[in-house]
Amino acid sequence: RNAKKYVEDGIKFASKVEMDFYHRFIRGKGYRFEHHKRFCLTERYTMGGVKCRACTYAPDFVIKDKDGQILHVFDVKGSLSNYDMDKDAKKTFRWFQSRYRIPVEIVVPRAHDFKMKILDIPRGLQERHVKRDRQGNVKLYEKTGNPMYDYYDVHKSVNYDIRDTIGW
Repeated sequence: RNAKKYVEDGIKFASKVEMDFYHRFIRGKGYRFEHHKRFCLTERYTMGGVKCRACTYAPDFVIKDKDGQILHVFDVKGSLSNYDMDKDAKKTFRWFQSRYRIPVEIVVPRAHDFKMKILDIPRGLQERHVKRDRQGNVKLYEKTGNPMYDYYDVHKSVNYDIRDTIGW
């Protein structure tokens, strides 16, 4: 929302992280994609004689196959923390997934790859990784002293089948 906007190849990016993901994983790779394609979550409706707006969601990137079928719906974030992915964003992702039955792949670009996470799929379907702080130290629960874990997959390109990840 408050991030500086960037324009490249005629595309307006909402953040440097989003533009970086485009440069490294989409641009020049031959993928058919749409940027900020709007999906309707609720139609316009009338309530008490007042016309109310429709609710939409525009993921950062939608990757399609040669037949136009959606392969990936990417939402690019700076991290998987609650700071970068607030409750409203999580609700929107769930709402989209419920309506369209397509997973929103939350991606976080890193130096040589990207982390990918999908909300609400069983934990056993994505790899378990110990959480670390910015200094690289393992994060521990205060009460038990046990390590904290997160669940995500790591990819070096978008050439993976999301159906393999979620068992569909």
